[in-house]
Amino acid sequence: MSDQTPPEMDLLRFTTAGSVDDGKSTLIGRLMYDTKTIFQDQLDSLQRLAVQRGETLNLALLTDGLRAEREQGITIDVAYRYFSTPHRKFIIADTPGHIQYTRNMVTGASTANLAIILIDARNGVIEQTHRHIFIASLLGIPHFIICINKMDLVEFREDVYERIKDDLKGFVAKLSIPDITFIPISALLGDNVVNPSVNMPWYKGPALLYTLENINITSDENLVDCRFPVQYVIRPRNDQYHDYRGYAGKISGGIFKPGDKVKILPSNLSSEITSIESPSGPVTEAFPPMSVVMQLQDDIDISRGDMIVREHNQPNVSQDIDLMICWMSSTPLQPMQTYILRHTTKETKAMVRNLYYKLDINTLHRIENVPDLGLNEIGRISVRTAQPLFYDSYRRNRATGSIILIDERTNETVGAGMIRD
Repeated sequence: MSDQTPPEMDLLRFTTAGSVDDGKSTLIGRLMYDTKTIFQDQLDSLQRLAVQRGETLNLALLTDGLRAEREQGITIDVAYRYFSTPHRKFIIADTPGHIQYTRNMVTGASTANLAIILIDARNGVIEQTHRHIFIASLLGIPHFIICINKMDLVEFREDVYERIKDDLKGFVAKLSIPDITFIPISALLGDNVVNPSVNMPWYKGPALLYTLENINITSDENLVDCRFPVQYVIRPRNDQYHDYRGYAGKISGGIFKPGDKVKILPSNLSSEITSIESPSGPVTEAFPPMSVVMQLQDDIDISRGDMIVREHNQPNVSQDIDLMICWMSSTPLQPMQTYILRHTTKETKAMVRNLYYKLDINTLHRIENVPDLGLNEIGRISVRTAQPLFYDSYRRNRATGSIILIDERTNETVGAGMIRD
């Protein structure tokens, strides 16, 4: 068995975001329905419900799984959905559109390769559109698909589609978005979702599913900076393996191979990789996001939270960290408060030293001289950690450039941070 997933069946994680009633749930339901990745009993249940109500098949009910959501007609929590085609596997993070659920969107988008932003063709670009695009950009998502939905309700007019594209150009130009695609769709009728639309012959681009299947994500991972946070040290008690010492974890950056000269942080001791094993057996190279066990030539004291790097390519090492943070607690963040900070496999205490400003994420303006940061607000802070962190900037490496803050008393995750350059 190969230790690597075949390229044609790699995994794409994407998030969906849009305002209320922009059609996120319907779009996801349409993707699952048209790719035949829903169970027959689910389909039978939806068809019976449609007959009872005298309605057409409501594909949105495939994703609105929580009773409270159905009763209010909105998506509240982050709902993860799975489907696949012969070309690729997909994980969808369906996130809510309301401003009071910004933290949910941050959670769903934090691991995504791609963001689908839905816009109602009747309403065009609104404040929430700017907010969703900005948050996804802040989280370093490299690929964007802007779906102008409900084209059937504007008579599939090309001028409506072009006007919305023009309205977004100025805003998008202010952000660091390397790849952006616009697609006019009707999630309800299926136009340009899985199959090309016969109602919009003026659109010459591919349908949404084709774009999702073929977008190149191989360059999304950082394959330059070798980073291996140690999660667990394996020391079998069996006498047969009394000399075995393996270091388990997930590759966070770069490409490691047996024979590589490496350095261990924080000790700064050097060694050489003698073997790398994956769940499928020994491998000749390891790269993100593989989970592996490494063995080193030298018997070095290494524990959870240490990091294995290349000798001539090391991360930043510091106890003073500058962050953009999304606050997720109803108890505001204030300077001089102490939290538990988790970064890769390391956990340490941290004190908030400064709150520089919070962002108006609709206008991108900075609001300075604020006393605290409230629920769902995003701002820039600095923290001082009890132990040094080994990190890269978030824009360079999302794995080694992100942290979470945890309330010491409640063990609640209260903040998600992105380390600045």
